Amino acid sequence: MSALQSFSTNGTAGHIEGLVHIPKHDPKGMALVCHPLPTMGGNMDNKVAVTLAKTFVDLGCVALRFNFRGVGASEGEFTGGDGELEDALAVVEFAREQFGELPLVLSGFSFGGYVAARAAQKLHPKHLILAAPAVGRFAMPLVPPNTLVIHGEQDDVVPLADALEWARPQHLPIVVLPGAEHYFHGQLTQLRDIVKKHFTGVEL
Repeated sequence: MSALQSFSTNGTAGHIEGLVHIPKHDPKGMALVCHPLPTMGGNMDNKVAVTLAKTFVDLGCVALRFNFRGVGASEGEFTGGDGELEDALAVVEFAREQFGELPLVLSGFSFGGYVAARAAQKLHPKHLILAAPAVGRFAMPLVPPNTLVIHGEQDDVVPLADALEWARPQHLPIVVLPGAEHYFHGQLTQLRDIVKKHFTGVEL
């Protein structure tokens, strides 16, 4: 069984709280999970964020999820992306201090996908995993061609058409989960399986 521990570190807005999932064996990689929009109640305990973290632990990563500034015990106020990017970078720096220079996986759900994609431009992770990224609501950057994007066919918050429009000029494949809506209700197991399949035969 993996272990779950709380952690705290400092970012540009003050204290950041988080949880780290530690795999049973020596980690092969390090994964960061970014949660959905704070102004809509998003936090690190969101079911999609937890599912992603547990999936990365199953894959042999140490996985960190954390609350953006202004959420839970994390200090500061919501900034719409810039400050939250700083939070993500601070947590990766903390993780590297704790666990060393392991191969990095960045991931995020919805608004967290937007933050993770921006962080990828600075950190150049080995893998980028985006679940229903907030395309159209925020200025999503271009992402590496090997990025895994998973989107629900019936997404009622970020329409699939918007995700396809963003992906099309990048020639970026999207894995569409039939019948799934934005929060992947009832389909978290399928979400997990898609992520695991992405890593089949692939080095972390």
